Amino acid sequence: MKLWQKNTQIDREVEKFTVGKDREMDLYLASADVLGSMAHITMLESIGLLTSGELQQLLDELRFIYRSVVSGQFTIEEGVEDVHSQVELLLTRRLGDTGKKIHSGRSRNDQVLLDLKLFTREAIRDLVRQVSELVDVLLAQSNRYKDALLPGYTHLQIAMPSSFGLWFGAYAESLTDDLQLLLAAYKICNRNPLGSAAGYGSSFPLNRQMTTDLLGFDSMNYNVVYAQMGRGKLERTVGFALAGIAATLSKLAYDACLYNSQNFGFIRLPDEFTTGSSIMPHKKNPDVFELTRAKCNRIQNIPPQITMISNNLPSGYFRDLQITKEVFLPSFSELSDCLRMAVLMMQSVQINEHILDDDKYALLFSVEKVNELVLQGVPFREAYRQVGLAIESGRFTVEKKVNHTHEGSIGNLCNDKIAAMKTQIIRDFNFEQAENAIAKLLQS
Repeated sequence: MKLWQKNTQIDREVEKFTVGKDREMDLYLASADVLGSMAHITMLESIGLLTSGELQQLLDELRFIYRSVVSGQFTIEEGVEDVHSQVELLLTRRLGDTGKKIHSGRSRNDQVLLDLKLFTREAIRDLVRQVSELVDVLLAQSNRYKDALLPGYTHLQIAMPSSFGLWFGAYAESLTDDLQLLLAAYKICNRNPLGSAAGYGSSFPLNRQMTTDLLGFDSMNYNVVYAQMGRGKLERTVGFALAGIAATLSKLAYDACLYNSQNFGFIRLPDEFTTGSSIMPHKKNPDVFELTRAKCNRIQNIPPQITMISNNLPSGYFRDLQITKEVFLPSFSELSDCLRMAVLMMQSVQINEHILDDDKYALLFSVEKVNELVLQGVPFREAYRQVGLAIESGRFTVEKKVNHTHEGSIGNLCNDKIAAMKTQIIRDFNFEQAENAIAKLLQS
């Protein structure tokens, strides 16, 4: 079944090529498609294109289909082109011609856009909750190990004292910044394209504000041409936000692999969180972190992939945009898996609290000695020269202690500020608006 088909039978090879993976990808969008249809037909009844009886019949059937999606029983049948066709087919089987009325005033173009936005909005909400959980874990570990020192590096050379408090907290703040970028993407996503039809509006007196309110959007995409131009842009914009989270996780995973190695020995993973070698009985490999690094690097490639699909298209709809679903939709579950494992690993990681007892790290404290001389009145450049000469001559003696008190330093982590910033950003998403609207729409 195809919504556009008339009397001509399409060539099978052409059909296979043009449908591609759409039926598989559309399963991601099934619940969103049903919700969008519920809002659309409610609006159609308000402008006289459906009777109240027809509306009630359609809503009852759509709620039944929605429950089948949530329970995992919904499928797109062989020979049915996409999720939109499947939903309409199910309605027509049960309600006859009434089922065929749901498409009045819309096109698959704005239907797909709406589905993508509803799916993405919910997927972002789930990711935000996972990122928030990981930030909380990192901040808890930062506070727990705030006094445990470890070497800081520049150019992979030992540089200055750092701490596990700083290391855990750095990734918590990085993820908080990533939430800020995700918030911007969410605001762009949370605008209603429904009613733009094929990109040029409709002669029906559609009430677009009504569907905007019914679905809990912040506003509509006002210009119908721009609403269609948002296809590809939405995926790319959200992709950049996902890539930001992935970049933070990838760097964390790299650090963890490095610090877990015998040559560093800064952290240790519980044995049950590592894997072995087929020939080397001593091996305990950090495969979770290595796979996280690889998966997150792949996620960072989403924006350029979508750009290469969509960047040479003029305004209006083109079938090229179908391919963005294959890149975009599975990325949420992959990033979700990485976040879930990062929480598990960061909760369980064991740290070495005596790293700097080893004299090979003595020169980490050279800056502390320079600063001590400066506090005694020696000009900085002279203090720097004196300590440098002492190091070169082997006369440098070290006191392995630090006194960093300014904001964001070893002795003043500002973790409470990071936590407050995260809380405010999450509040600004205002997920409750969409959740309440969808809950109301689903009420029988």
